[in-house]
Amino acid sequence: MKQTYYSNGKLFITGEYVVLDGAKAFALPTRFGQSLIVEKGEGKRIVWKSYDSDKSVWFEDVIAFDEIKTEKATSEIETVKTTLIKILHEAYLLNPDFIEASEGYIITTELTFPRFWGLGTSSTLINNIAQWAQIDAFQLLDNSFGGSGYDIACAQNDTPLLFWREAGQPRVEKIDFNPSFGHNLYFVYLNKKQSSKAAIASYYAKQNNVSKVVMAIDAITEKAIHAKDLMTFARQLEKHEAIISEVLEMETVKERFFHDFEGTVKSLGAWGGDFVLVVSESDPTRYFEEKGFKTIIPFREMCLVD
Repeated sequence: MKQTYYSNGKLFITGEYVVLDGAKAFALPTRFGQSLIVEKGEGKRIVWKSYDSDKSVWFEDVIAFDEIKTEKATSEIETVKTTLIKILHEAYLLNPDFIEASEGYIITTELTFPRFWGLGTSSTLINNIAQWAQIDAFQLLDNSFGGSGYDIACAQNDTPLLFWREAGQPRVEKIDFNPSFGHNLYFVYLNKKQSSKAAIASYYAKQNNVSKVVMAIDAITEKAIHAKDLMTFARQLEKHEAIISEVLEMETVKERFFHDFEGTVKSLGAWGGDFVLVVSESDPTRYFEEKGFKTIIPFREMCLVD
């Protein structure tokens, strides 16, 4: 019997980095995501195949149940396979039955976005595995990849949301965000996938007393999600960029790449790669294409909003 699981991708609008210190993150689930298809197999092993959005196979291998139980891969070098085994091993520790009670599996994963976009190849996988293994996805994330968990919240919800950690526990609040100026919002891919793990490590290396920063970012987030006009929304994003730029001791993405752009450009999630949010009174496609950035997606084509 075939079972299919699906999870949404994610975009981090405000609260990046400081969500790790208690700030509220404003996040948007995307219309793009990843499915995981489970079929009965044999031989006490998993035959795994992963497809990119263009239907090409980007990973395939065979994983013995014993490798999952012991987290002992054939290579000590971190690879897609060793990472996958780590996730499956942590899932096994949380619920051994999905391995112990099976003769084997045939697993297929299918992305609906190019895997280098940074919309959540890992988080959608973790949430799908958690659904399959009937375990808590936030716990599986904590035990394997780490991170705030906002991406798991997006994977599980079909509406804009606020996410934060309270006493170590994930909290999610669904919000209404479908602004009248949505046609002025665009997402532009920077042609570079950014490592969340590396970005988080860099943040912890640079941070100092962030309690005041958290309060400032929370105030900005509140004003942004309730903004009634484009100028107010853009102004909040620019304030956010300035604060995080100071915390990270990094140039904003606009200062670095788009200083002559007549509009707002905000980093989303890990600074230095993936997508940026562009706020523009006119269609900015030509500007970004001339800069070499060809992937430009309007707000309502990217995000799950009512």
